[in-house]
Amino acid sequence: MGVQLLDHTGRPVAYQDTAHYGASRTARELASWTPSLASADADLLTELPALVARSRDLVRNNGLAAGGIQTLVDNVVGTGLRLSAKPDYLVLGKNKTWADDWARTVEAHWRTWAEGVGCDAARQLTFDGLTTLVFRTAMVSGESLALPQWLPGRSAFATAIQLVDPDRLSNPAGRLDGGALRGGIEFDDYGAPSAYWIRKSHPADVPGLLSAAEWLKVPARTPFGRPRVIHVHDKERTGQSRGKPLLAAVMRQFKMLDHYQHTELQASIVNAMIAAFMETSMGAEEIAEFFGGSLDDYVAKRNAWEVKLEGGSVLPLFPGDKIAPFTPSRPATAYADFTMATLRHIAAGLNFPYELLVKDFSQTTYSSARAALMEAWRFFQGRRRWLSVYWASPVYALWLEEAVSRGLVEAPDFYANRAAYCRARWIGPGRGWIDPVKEAQAAALRIKLGISTWQQECAEQGLDWEEVFEQLAVERQKAEELGLPLPDMTNVFAGALDTGPQQPMQEAA
Repeated sequence: MGVQLLDHTGRPVAYQDTAHYGASRTARELASWTPSLASADADLLTELPALVARSRDLVRNNGLAAGGIQTLVDNVVGTGLRLSAKPDYLVLGKNKTWADDWARTVEAHWRTWAEGVGCDAARQLTFDGLTTLVFRTAMVSGESLALPQWLPGRSAFATAIQLVDPDRLSNPAGRLDGGALRGGIEFDDYGAPSAYWIRKSHPADVPGLLSAAEWLKVPARTPFGRPRVIHVHDKERTGQSRGKPLLAAVMRQFKMLDHYQHTELQASIVNAMIAAFMETSMGAEEIAEFFGGSLDDYVAKRNAWEVKLEGGSVLPLFPGDKIAPFTPSRPATAYADFTMATLRHIAAGLNFPYELLVKDFSQTTYSSARAALMEAWRFFQGRRRWLSVYWASPVYALWLEEAVSRGLVEAPDFYANRAAYCRARWIGPGRGWIDPVKEAQAAALRIKLGISTWQQECAEQGLDWEEVFEQLAVERQKAEELGLPLPDMTNVFAGALDTGPQQPMQEAA
């Protein structure tokens, strides 16, 4: 028989089994919620193949998922990332003039390599194409894998990048994950990758290939420190070896919404195909008597009889028939609201504004659109910074090392000051403007007040400020030669600062 505690008034004492309600194991709404408490790799590695396969299927077959990934690629990478070399001249004991001259030389040589397909070991993509593919793969599959190769004689530079499907990164011969080998990656005592096991062919390739069950062990670095593997992935926890697809958190919502929309579409199509019902008031005995005692004759004649429903038609009905109108109750009246609520949940999970995910700004005001796009821009900037640090800059460092060793770029004590020489900024697609006049005036005002620079304002629009200035100088010189009037930039700044008549402070007080 159970014992119940009572207070001084005789009422049952409220009992809570935990200090934190969220940890309760007796609360009805929480009792069945018992997730596992495991390491990052234990939670992820066994489920990663299913997450990746479902993520790819969504991007292939779901328009919203495909559009969301494409929106992310367009805003983070766009047509590519442009190198803006920024050597740390203070560390190198140089000045700004030297840094600008050195950067122009490096950028010119970089373009000869990056704008051709020689940078791709497969000779198919430029560096911009490689960057787009690396980022898309990292978002859809959770990670990208690239092997820097040394291939002399194929182009002006021997450095080339070979992209590898991350599915090929796996433990050799089906070995189980352990302390030093997890997800195809070997780690040292400090948790740093020491080697990568890469299968020579994709696990799902046609069986029977000689290399189908062979793995290649690739050291993380050469003995002299040159990276041999670039593994681009986002870490959410300490000890996480592999990346997770961006769509992982919203897969269920995507799939359920897809089923719901498909069911509603089918119902709408069926409803559209049915115009009306033909009913008969005659019973089975009356029908049999009317047709000479045979129901089969009635069914045969009914099947052969056609009535076309057209505008203004007079319908000849079969004996005993009447028309009953078909009034469908679908699609559901809550379809639009339910779909919008689900899409907002998905957009939040992807760090997208709802308007940007569905490409619908019809119900958006200027201020709300600007707020949404500013929030999205923070996310895009973060992703671009991540891609620059873990992909573009490592590739640039590999290429610059070769350029220095060949004498194309002057960099004394390069290996002792590698970080200072390899410092760079990557310019991506511009943010764009909602109201060009207002935002251009705001940019001019920021420059006038000294809280921004031409470099920063141009970079936000995907432009290089030096190229802009050089082109402006060329156009100004050409205009002077032709005797054309030049725009007065001082009026632009004056207009940006003109906020209308101001009331004296003492009167306002």
